[in-house]
Amino acid sequence: MLMTRPIQNRRLLPALMAALVAAAALAGCSKSEPTPKTTPDGKRIIVIGHAAPLTGPQAHIGKDNENGVRLAIEDLNREGFTIGGQPVHFQLDSQDDQADPRMATTVAQKFVDDRLHAVIGHLNSGTTMPASRVYNAAGIVEISPSATTPRYTQQGFGNAFRVMANDVQQGHVLGRFAVGELAAKRIAIIDDRTAYGQGLADEFAKAAEAAGGKVVVREYTSDKASDFTAILTKIKGQKPDLLFFGGMDGQGAPLVKQMKALGLTSQLLGGDGIHTAEFMKLAGPAAEGVVASLPGRPLDSLEHGPDFRKRFESKFGKIQLYAPYCYDAMQVLARAMQRAGTTDPAKVIPELKQTDYEGVTARIQFDDKGDLRQGAITVYRAVKGEWQVLKTVESD
Repeated sequence: MLMTRPIQNRRLLPALMAALVAAAALAGCSKSEPTPKTTPDGKRIIVIGHAAPLTGPQAHIGKDNENGVRLAIEDLNREGFTIGGQPVHFQLDSQDDQADPRMATTVAQKFVDDRLHAVIGHLNSGTTMPASRVYNAAGIVEISPSATTPRYTQQGFGNAFRVMANDVQQGHVLGRFAVGELAAKRIAIIDDRTAYGQGLADEFAKAAEAAGGKVVVREYTSDKASDFTAILTKIKGQKPDLLFFGGMDGQGAPLVKQMKALGLTSQLLGGDGIHTAEFMKLAGPAAEGVVASLPGRPLDSLEHGPDFRKRFESKFGKIQLYAPYCYDAMQVLARAMQRAGTTDPAKVIPELKQTDYEGVTARIQFDDKGDLRQGAITVYRAVKGEWQVLKTVESD
């Protein structure tokens, strides 16, 4: 009966409708944008996601990545950073994706459910690819400090960025270096079948053959393997000048030790996956003479590099691999938020595209895909437990 009774005072109808619309709008806003949390002193808390393997064989690299982001956050908070004129306090939510693509999507969905605006990660190409699709669907900014597969930025996702050179750039430099500088004519290749290892090996093979080298044998393993005796025995029969390995240090170290044990004298060449302090530790004397690359110029040759190394290593220990890139990724993100005056990804993304930042690792500018412009590659040789610079090459 009450529902069918006409409203007696029609002058109240517009006000009633306006109130209902306002209430609905308020409810919608509260659902999509929760009330920001603040610190006791009134700073807005901004949570930044980070994802990498924090357990398992790559945990030392994952923790290195985490600590790079952590140092950047500590510096920003100490600086008294503001966004839109409001003091902010960054917090880190670091999750273990176990270097597993399925776990990576679970972590990505957690970040989406927790309504994070940005993620630094993932570490591996194989985890970054599936996670990137989750972030893109949710409109979350993703900056990778270490996933080098070119496919990551070839998907057409406007929210995806990378602060280091990709596998096309790195593979081309290594292929030409193998033939032109290491005089390799007969080349063997092993890769771990991951998006990173296989992708880098594919690009290396193209460049090496274009430079006049010949791939005489190509073998495959996994990122969980530890016994390479059968593969190496087969390769030894082909008498290659050089063996290229596409994979990480957890496999690269036992691989080179087994090469020595079998009397395989081929030069071992790898990418950034084996350019770690942990590789030196695990391989021991067998590491001597191994050649590996790392995107970017030598840290100690850059304006801010020595200071970063000193501060990072005094707090977290020796840099493993990607910590400086993680630091730069966080700095680039924070400053894009500051220019946008908001953490809203829709407004932060255009500012990221306009980035021109002198970082620890490079002058960071992005191309139309989100890749780093003009990325350099440096090649190193293992000498007495340290990586010594051989040559820095500007990538194509």
